[in-house]
Amino acid sequence: MRKDALAGVATAAVVIPQSMAYATIAGLPVEVGLYTALVPLLVYALLGTSRALSVSTTSTLAALTGAAVATVPPDQAMAATTTLALLAGGLLLAAGVLRLGFLADFISHPVLAGFKAGTGLLIAAGQLGKVLGVEQTGDSFFAKTRSALSHLGDISWPTAALAAATVAGLFALKRTKIPGALVAVGAGIVVGAAGLLDVALTGTVPGGLPTPAAPDLGLIGPLLPAAAGIALMSFVESIAAGRAIAHSDEPEPNADRELIALGAANFAGGVFRSLPAGGGLSQTAVNDTAETKRAGALTALVTLATLLFLTSVFADLPQATLGALVLVSAVGLIQLEPFRQIGEIHRRGVALGLLTMLGVLTLGVLQGVLVGVLASMLSLVHALNHPQVTRLETGEIKVVGPLYFANVQRVKRRVLELDPEPVLDMSAVHGIDVTAALVLEELAPRMQGLNPQPRELLRRVQSRANAAANSRSTSK
Repeated sequence: MRKDALAGVATAAVVIPQSMAYATIAGLPVEVGLYTALVPLLVYALLGTSRALSVSTTSTLAALTGAAVATVPPDQAMAATTTLALLAGGLLLAAGVLRLGFLADFISHPVLAGFKAGTGLLIAAGQLGKVLGVEQTGDSFFAKTRSALSHLGDISWPTAALAAATVAGLFALKRTKIPGALVAVGAGIVVGAAGLLDVALTGTVPGGLPTPAAPDLGLIGPLLPAAAGIALMSFVESIAAGRAIAHSDEPEPNADRELIALGAANFAGGVFRSLPAGGGLSQTAVNDTAETKRAGALTALVTLATLLFLTSVFADLPQATLGALVLVSAVGLIQLEPFRQIGEIHRRGVALGLLTMLGVLTLGVLQGVLVGVLASMLSLVHALNHPQVTRLETGEIKVVGPLYFANVQRVKRRVLELDPEPVLDMSAVHGIDVTAALVLEELAPRMQGLNPQPRELLRRVQSRANAAANSRSTSK
């Protein structure tokens, strides 16, 4: 219990200020971030399968939420957030019941790397107005950046100085075990309360427990695609963080049960005005010292105490401090190392990651992910349609990969180009379909090393041909 208590309090020191900052990414009041660090976290602690996973919200989920909320009028922002969380929760629950945990595999490593880098740049661009104290408009990365730069003549130097000092402090504290986010918030509140700088403050933060809210039924249709993207990303980020932090002597999180736990966390969070929730790697890493899931419940209890007794303190928190917190978090998403590792294995993967990143920067977060997934699928189809056909030193021709209706004609032409009377090594062909079996029928006697499925299918084709020949002979 002692280890769980220490882990829970330490994680709260990270989660509470981060959640407040992430709420601003979505364009929502900071108390919504506190609600997200309470309800979803508590529900996951009861139902989740990962010992250390800390489920509140993440910068990427906040960005996805912000992109969706921006499509509705400002007075519907909170209703849209509630609807998104409930929809995402419902989709995750349904996926868990249907045992669709394998869907996480549809986000490839290159797409995830490009998505994170693009989202990091997009979030960072969106904070330029706050950290410089200037007006900012626009939706895309380029529009946000152009807007901020066009107002550089109006820069608020006290705001910029505070933001720069906060960023420098956060990077310096990263090398220590001190919770940099908590220190930054504390220092910012001192500066704001003392009136040392002429900067914009957060203002009144409502305290107390979150009250239940109903979804806006009229927004279900328009927000459903965004909710599906949020649900998928919540699951992908959570399962990745849970697997990364799992110790060698403990099982990895169960994907299908995680869908249920995350779905319940999002659904309950939506009822109580939370952002869509998922597991973040930064707070999960802090929570790794926990022995059991009780640590997550203790983090939620610290958040509850904050809501009940400490919200008045945040009124003097400068907006520049929150902007700096988000900026540092966004920069952490922009990593070149994954691209370098992918490039060492396959250059096409780097192109796929860069395409996803460009999609996020130009089209938006959800659209960028869809571009990456679509490009991944097209790349897979291209690879399947071009199986390797090579001549071995022994003179045999080897085919590598599955053969089906879309590639078998190309493979047959290539084989006959190499040798009009080939001897085929089929040991690397583990599956064929009916079309492939019919097309390759005349080459079947020249095949060696057939695997069970192709051998059985070709046998049936040959039996059919023999039966047809016998029938013709009998009729004559």
